[in-house]
Amino acid sequence: MSSPASIRIAFQGETGAFSEEALRGFVADAEAVPLPSFEKVFEALESEAVERVVIPIENSLFGSVHACYDLLRMHEAFIIGELQLRIRHNLIAAPGAALDDIRVVRSHPQALGQCRDFLRTRLSSAEAVAAYDTAGAVRDLARNGAPGEAAIGSARAAAVYGLDILEADIENNHRNYTRFLLLSRERELPSPRPDVRQDWKTSIVFSMRANVPGALFKSLAVFALRELDLFKIESRPLAGSPGNYRFYLDVLGSASDKPVELALDHLREIASYLKVLGSYRSGKT
Repeated sequence: MSSPASIRIAFQGETGAFSEEALRGFVADAEAVPLPSFEKVFEALESEAVERVVIPIENSLFGSVHACYDLLRMHEAFIIGELQLRIRHNLIAAPGAALDDIRVVRSHPQALGQCRDFLRTRLSSAEAVAAYDTAGAVRDLARNGAPGEAAIGSARAAAVYGLDILEADIENNHRNYTRFLLLSRERELPSPRPDVRQDWKTSIVFSMRANVPGALFKSLAVFALRELDLFKIESRPLAGSPGNYRFYLDVLGSASDKPVELALDHLREIASYLKVLGSYRSGKT
């Protein structure tokens, strides 16, 4: 994806975060803008402080990032790209530290969970302490870390903050990937062509009318009737409506592909709410 060198892209976290690495996978020469929360990332896009944002949406070991699913629905932001990033976790400490010295390990809760086996077998006496961000934990270690403290983060974070990697690739499963999305204020659609379906995905969110028998079956049937493949369906509770759900769905094809367009029109007839979150090329790894 080509863009001007001056394009500004926001991500949640600090310099050296995995989200920044994904950002470089989308636009190598972009100006990266670190922000403290996902809410701030979406607000920066809506206020035009940045042109694009990058968010994680799903990890192959820990599942979906539900906060980002909810924010996608709540904000005027559209998916225009995706990328699968191999997540390599490293145990990082001050220069000269040894593994036997470590008594505290800080990182994001997901990173701690993804490295649970290493922590249990190699650092069983160390305390795992949650931080808001992997790169933030590495930065804080460099600035204020006490002897015996370590962090889990990326190799880039270790280099940025002048720390050493005590152990590399400490994640439980080396097939550890996070799916990232690139968002814009405007939709991007290809020209409608019969062959475009194989290269594109469309993501939507919808909810069904209450008390309609077989409502979910009928909603999925609009895609089956047109022989459209579904990649994923994710449910989230409807706030203030116990027992009812909102559904996020990824379908093969662009919204400008005629079968997808017809399926979405059909779904609008039976759904109480539908939002197209974006059409985008299937992501590289």
